[in-house]
Formats: sequence, structure tokens, C-alpha cells
Amino acid sequence: MSILNPRTTTYEFLGPPGAFLVSVGVPIATYALYFACSESSGGCPPSLATIPLHVSDPNWWKSLWDTDATLIYFAWYFFCVLAWAVLPGDRVSGTTLRTGEKKQYKINAFSTYLLTLGITSGVIYRYGLESVTFIYNKWVGFVTASLLMSILQAFACYFASFKSGKLLALGGNTGNHLYDWFIGRELNPSIGSFDIKSFNELRPGLILWVVINISLACEQATRRGGLDKITDSMWLVIAFQTWYVTDSLYNEPALFTTMDITSDGFGFMLAVGDLLWVPFIYTLQARYLAFHPVELGPVKTAAILVLNCIGYYIFRDSNGEKNDFRNGKNPKGLKYMTTAKGSKLLTSGWWGLSQHPNYMGDLLMALAWCLPTGFDTPITYFYLVYFAVLLIHRQRRDDEACHKKHGDDWVKYKKLVPYRIIPYVY
Repeated sequence: MSILNPRTTTYEFLGPPGAFLVSVGVPIATYALYFACSESSGGCPPSLATIPLHVSDPNWWKSLWDTDATLIYFAWYFFCVLAWAVLPGDRVSGTTLRTGEKKQYKINAFSTYLLTLGITSGVIYRYGLESVTFIYNKWVGFVTASLLMSILQAFACYFASFKSGKLLALGGNTGNHLYDWFIGRELNPSIGSFDIKSFNELRPGLILWVVINISLACEQATRRGGLDKITDSMWLVIAFQTWYVTDSLYNEPALFTTMDITSDGFGFMLAVGDLLWVPFIYTLQARYLAFHPVELGPVKTAAILVLNCIGYYIFRDSNGEKNDFRNGKNPKGLKYMTTAKGSKLLTSGWWGLSQHPNYMGDLLMALAWCLPTGFDTPITYFYLVYFAVLLIHRQRRDDEACHKKHGDDWVKYKKLVPYRIIPYVY
């Protein structure tokens, strides 16, 4: 195992100081985005003069904890685990590990999603729109609960990684406790056949994202007098994001070729991203529209719809080309170059336009998700800015990893495909 788990000699995120800043900064940013854009704080954004008053009040700090919200959140997570265990699903193989083995994954995230939507719809039908608005009213409590779950999982997986026979992530074995806890020390922490990393990537946070959006639409409908009063802007956000999540869950096998699964360990970075950041930051637009309705009209609605469809087409078609090619298929007859190590790199189709055309589609969709909120506040465009930074960081990580793997062949490849994400721009 010492040969399979070499000591990590390089850092990402500026090393331990960066790991500390991100570990503290992500929870702070999540709380800050709520208090910077909510009714309870007085607007979006509220008056800056009110911030010192809140922070200096002990009762404000106590309000971050909500026992009911914590119990509901942990029950939700347990429901997702139970659904994984009970619902039928095929077993698929992941990529080949350094041990020469292939990890087996159970595929039933989409079934869990449909079950969740069925239960949610049944609750709304039986008890009314108000029955699911508790998520909006207990928002901060749910944020704290998901943060607690992220911290507990990060520590549990870190301590478990020291058991003999564990396959570690190549980037998470530095020997620095803080950094390895953050970045993820073990590659695939599991309990039997239950893989914690892939489970968190698709189930608790991603499905909760849609459930929260439904709750927020019900909050707006309750205030305005019924489902027929939900604004076109809210419908757009709900439709776009629901389709995105549905597509991700339906195409669950595509997850197992991503960097998160094949290369990254599971630590606080992935835990807090999956469980806290995704469901409580990506719902910012819907939460804003719940208390600040925006009517777009047919022209603006159509324009935003077209923009999202273009982004989705680029995202899905480019990923389809990549997945087909990785699985030994090339139905479009795409051109490629073969490296000295025998790897094949696409140089035509979407992957001839840029090194990451799927990221370009992602950014177009991100813009389409923000535009329904209008231009009364810049805060609802945080997602677009954050996502652009995230994708550029991922592109640079990938570029560094591919240069190490392919050497001079990667330099040749970049001459054939010079643009990183957006052709002629970046």
C-alpha cells in the first residue's frame, strides 16, 4: 500500500492556509448570502447599519440553531440512504483504480428522485401549499444542520482513512492534518458497498435542491393567492434547475468518469459542497423570487428560455461526445490525436472548439438561471460569478494534471485546441 499511496508533495488551494480559509469561508458565505438577501434582514441587500447589531446580539447566534430543522435534515439524509438500499438498481463499474480493480456502484439515484417527488406532491395535494413552506421559514436551521452533517462526515472519513488497506487519493496524503481533512485523504470511503462520495454527489444535496425550489414556489403561491399566481420568472427558474437535476440523476453513470470520483478524495471540501453549498446556494434565485416576485412577460421569458436551451444543448451534446469516446465509441467520426502513452485526445466536434465546451454550456445555463430575477440586485447573480470562478479553477487543475500525464503531447494538443472554455474568448 505504501507504493500505491505515495506521499503527496504538492498542494492545491494555497496549501493549509487556503484549506483553512475555504473551510471557514464556505459556511460564512452561505450564512452571509442568506442574511444579505432575505426578508428577515430587511432586503436584498439590507442596510449595512443593521449588520453590527445582529452579530453583537447573543440571541442572533442562538437563532442559527434549530432542533426541529436538524432532526428533519438528518431524517432526510437517512431517507436517502434507505432509498439507496431498498430501491432496485443496476450495478455499474467505475474506472480502473490503481489497484487494478474497478469499484461497483449501485445506480438508483433517479428512482430515489422520483420517489421523493411523488411523496412531496402527495403531501402538497393532501395538506396544501403551506405544508412545505417550513423550509423557507426554517432556512438558517437547515443550513446549520447540513453544515453539521458535512463536518461529521469529513471527520469520520478522515479518521477511517488511517485503517490499513485504504486506497488514498494522490492529492490527499500530504501528512498535514488540516489539509488532508479538507481535500480528502481516502479516495473512496465506503461502508460495505455503500460509497459515501458518489452517494453525496447525487442524492442528498441535488435532490434537496429541487425539493427546496418546490417549497419556495409554494411560498410565493401562498403569498399571492394560489398556484396560478406563481410568476413566470419563478416557473423559469424551477423548470431550468429541475431539468438540470433530472438530467444529472438520469445520467448517473456519467458521474463515475468525473474528476471528483476518479481523482479527488472525500473530505470536507466535497462534503460541504454537496450537502451545504448546492442546495442552499443554488436555490438563491428561487428564494429571492419567493419574497420579491418578478413578472417578465412573454418576450423576455422566451429569450431566457432560448438561452438556457442553447446552453443545455452544448452541455449535453459535448458530454455525450466525451462519454461515447471514453467508452470506445465514435459515432460522429471525430478526429483525435494519440499520445505517446497511447491515450486518445479529441480534437474535433465540440472538443475541437475548446478544451472544455461543456463548461461553456454550463455558463450559459448559469446566466439563464440568474436573468429571471431581473436587475434590482446584483446578489442573485452571485451564482454566475462563483460558477465561472469554479470552472476556471477546474480547468486549470485539469490542465496541470493532463500536462503531468501527457507531457509534450499535451503541449501539442493545446496547439490544436487552443481555447480553454469559450472559443475566441478564453
